[in-house]
Amino acid sequence: MRYGDGWAAETIGGAGGNLWEQFTDSIRNTVQDVDMWKAAALVLGRILLILIVSRIVLYIVNRIIDRVTAEKMHNRVKLRSRRVQTLARLLKNTAGYVTNFIVILLILGEFHIDLAPLLAGAGVLGLAIGFGAQSLVKDIITGFFIILEDHFSVGDVIKTGNYKGTVEMIGLRATRIRSWTGEVFILPNGSINDVTNFSLNNSLAVIDIPVAATDCVEQTTALIRGVLSRFDDVNLIGQPVLLGVQEIGPSNVTFRIIAECRANTQASVTRRLNAALKKAFEEERNPRFYRIEEPLAGG
Repeated sequence: MRYGDGWAAETIGGAGGNLWEQFTDSIRNTVQDVDMWKAAALVLGRILLILIVSRIVLYIVNRIIDRVTAEKMHNRVKLRSRRVQTLARLLKNTAGYVTNFIVILLILGEFHIDLAPLLAGAGVLGLAIGFGAQSLVKDIITGFFIILEDHFSVGDVIKTGNYKGTVEMIGLRATRIRSWTGEVFILPNGSINDVTNFSLNNSLAVIDIPVAATDCVEQTTALIRGVLSRFDDVNLIGQPVLLGVQEIGPSNVTFRIIAECRANTQASVTRRLNAALKKAFEEERNPRFYRIEEPLAGG
């Protein structure tokens, strides 16, 4: 029994030694295989060439996009610079994604990986995502056309549905709006149907001044026009205009004033003009805007 056990141990040890020698010999042969190293160097060189060429192509495409957008910004056709910059970033990102996707396919091809099943699988996956995420696809398509057609830009004051505020961010999927009181609304682009943009053109401040029906119209008109001729504001486009008597009531006569001002500044212009009119009526001691102090009894 002891002799048999020793023979088995020697057999196992010899087999193990042969396996180790075979393993080291295979590694040595692989390392010393000149043809293998030549093929590996050739593949590595082609991969480096693909990466270098792709970077050069992407650089040229980005320069072309910059050149085209710069020409449009100086074109006679009035295009807002924010829209052009947004389109430039979108085109650059798209060019980068397409270039990197092609580079990945070419590198996989260098390793002799069959691309047909990968492309077919990607097509099926894209189709499944398209059916399963229709709202996401709708948001992306709507966001692209919002940017392309310049419905609004970052910094514009808009109103869509029940939401009104300043646009802080426009993405392909969602738009972020901040109201003047600080609330932030994040709206999916697919839900943006009707948009009112308050930043495209100048605003119009409309001020209605009610005075007593017993006041003289000519004197009141002269007083208001005097205030308007002296009124000045950095946001005014032109001098405010008194349209005349807007409404007659049992006890009031309402005069209407309009003032063209810069976009989204009509509120501040209205407040300053109201204050100037109130001060003018006080100086004229109009009983409706000025309170006469009565002396205390026995004073």
